[in-house]
Amino acid sequence: MAYILLYVDDIILTASSDELHKSIITLLSSEFAMKDLGQLSYFLDIIVTHNAGGLFLSQKKYAMEIIDRAGMSSCKSSPTPVDTKPKLSATSSTPFEDPTLYRILARALQYLTFTRFDITYAVQQVCLFMHDPKDEHMQALKCILRYIQGTIDHGLHLYPSSISTLVSYIDADWGGCPGTRRSTSGYWVFVGDNLISWSAKRHATLSRSSVEAEYRGVANVVLESCWL
Repeated sequence: MAYILLYVDDIILTASSDELHKSIITLLSSEFAMKDLGQLSYFLDIIVTHNAGGLFLSQKKYAMEIIDRAGMSSCKSSPTPVDTKPKLSATSSTPFEDPTLYRILARALQYLTFTRFDITYAVQQVCLFMHDPKDEHMQALKCILRYIQGTIDHGLHLYPSSISTLVSYIDADWGGCPGTRRSTSGYWVFVGDNLISWSAKRHATLSRSSVEAEYRGVANVVLESCWL
């Protein structure tokens, strides 16, 4: 068995045996100009560190570039990525003076969630207002950046595991959006001790009760678990 992850001209190849691995490289090399860079260490701004316990995936360099692009290289850190008490609104405060910068930073943070699952909900919240960002939304985005500044070395650990079953967790915030009254749900999916899929998303329709909001969230994670 072999797996190939391809993005334009960047390839990750892993196989169940060295012989199969070499044969695939030979076949590909006969058609395309290729270079084997050896053990995986860097792929699409993701740093891969090998250790006795498995793999550690980090986007530290990419995160520092985002902070620098925002002009916050010397900012103080924040203990959390989001203020859990007030909810962001589409109509509060004044429009942010540079919406293009806001959108650039929000999109960059979306890619950072590939290894930083701890900021998924906070990033989802600021991305809801990319069409018309306000000063309040930019402050929320800066809070995420300050949190990243203090947790710049965080990432995703992957461990060898004898457990192959999927375990999924879900939660929902009924009617939490102050503008639309829609609910937000999130899920985490594990294989053994390894977190392999996560999401935070606002529902497309209204839920008439917390039970309905929970069921919609469960439907989302069941769909993801079946696909996996």
